[in-house]
Amino acid sequence: MKRPTTLRRPAKGRSSKEKTAPAAPGLRARKRQETREKLTRAAMALFLERGFEATTLDDIVASADISRRTFFHYFASKEDVVFAWQEEAGAALIAAVAARPAGESMLAAAENAVIAMAGQLDPAEVVALARLKRDNPALQARDQVKYEKLERTLADALLRRTGNKTDKMQARLVAMIATGAMRVGGELWAAEGARETPELLARRMFAAIRAIFE
Repeated sequence: MKRPTTLRRPAKGRSSKEKTAPAAPGLRARKRQETREKLTRAAMALFLERGFEATTLDDIVASADISRRTFFHYFASKEDVVFAWQEEAGAALIAAVAARPAGESMLAAAENAVIAMAGQLDPAEVVALARLKRDNPALQARDQVKYEKLERTLADALLRRTGNKTDKMQARLVAMIATGAMRVGGELWAAEGARETPELLARRMFAAIRAIFE
């Protein structure tokens, strides 16, 4: 249902809460997001039906009913489309880390953030992406780069929680453990037929990590 249009109220007379409240996404931003999601869904459906290499850019834009020029406003390549949803998952992970209580250890914060993020994933999408990566070396290489980038971003997020730069080594190590768990867990999960939810898998992986140190 289309959202009703509202008029801006004058700044005078607003409370401090109203002044600092973030603005809702505008119509243009919503349209861009809708187009991006439409492109991603169309491309993923074709990749799964025909294979990644067999699907051309023309196939994608025809299926999404957009122009090639519009495609390049959103993505630089077919590979970018495949990993688009994972960027959102990474952003959700960083937001979950920032939301963890200040008293939690870095490892506990990372664990709980990964579990929270995993709970937001669609298992069908995760399995679909795992199949694409399994059958395409270029996507496998891109996947490794993604995890390296996520590890650095997660370490920075963990370090910001402490406000202590001397914890940099610990933050890097915890980020390495967390992203390693996500990578290994995802591979095993797909290979074993995705019999459990991503959230249950995340809990099992961190339980295995903690058992190592006991």
